[in-house]
Amino acid sequence: MVIIILRSIYLVLFTPSILMAPFADTLGSKYRKTWLRLVHRTLEKAGPAFIKWGQWVATRPDLFANDLCTELSKLHTKAPAHSYAYTKKTVEKAFGRKISEIFEKFEEEPVASGSVAQVHRAALKFRHPGQKTPKIITVAVKVRHPGVGDSIRRDFSIINAVAKASRYILDESVQQFAVFMMSQVDLAREAAHLSRFIYNFRRWKDVSFSKPLYPFVHPAVLVETYELGESGSHYVDDHDGEERVKSALAHIGTHALLKMLLLAESSLQQRIN
Repeated sequence: MVIIILRSIYLVLFTPSILMAPFADTLGSKYRKTWLRLVHRTLEKAGPAFIKWGQWVATRPDLFANDLCTELSKLHTKAPAHSYAYTKKTVEKAFGRKISEIFEKFEEEPVASGSVAQVHRAALKFRHPGQKTPKIITVAVKVRHPGVGDSIRRDFSIINAVAKASRYILDESVQQFAVFMMSQVDLAREAAHLSRFIYNFRRWKDVSFSKPLYPFVHPAVLVETYELGESGSHYVDDHDGEERVKSALAHIGTHALLKMLLLAESSLQQRIN
């Protein structure tokens, strides 16, 4: 309780963003850009629960202004990162081996960092049974941030209290993203979900997923195949006039989402029955 109270006091850092918000639409574009950057920076400093909420906001242009969604979308890959020393310690503790024994090469600088974990590119020494010389595979190593689970649980208790006392959109958004935010802390669960997606979409040519590389799967560390890709928003937002590309992406995305939802519903019904 003492920690929650102290944390609540710390979150007074939201005050400037809140006080500026009523004037964000009336004092011109320069003022609004300053306010957007302040909201982004405040969520970033506030910790993983608030970064996660900002990431969720970025995916909901149906509820929030487009410029706010664009600004907060930076939180998907450019959230604060932890040190390489912590990454090394976590990987070695998770797998009980020196990092040099597992990887031929391990990039200290993360490729991206989100609210729950950051990703490093590495070259995995992979040996099949009976194989004398290990095969080198380029992989993505996802490492959970320190104390992220406790931090999210603590901050969500504060967010939930504020949301219940609020009549604004915050209440609705908290209820929607609270269900899945804690499940993302367990990277072993993420690996299981990826395996399930790979199976469900095994006959699809347009959709692929990173493959978890067992036995290098742990709640705090996930080693998976490194997949080159680009954000869909790059094609949707930055390529004016290419309606055929946008239409194709929308069709693939909608079809994939519906497949996920229907399969999840079917699986849930089977468990209930």
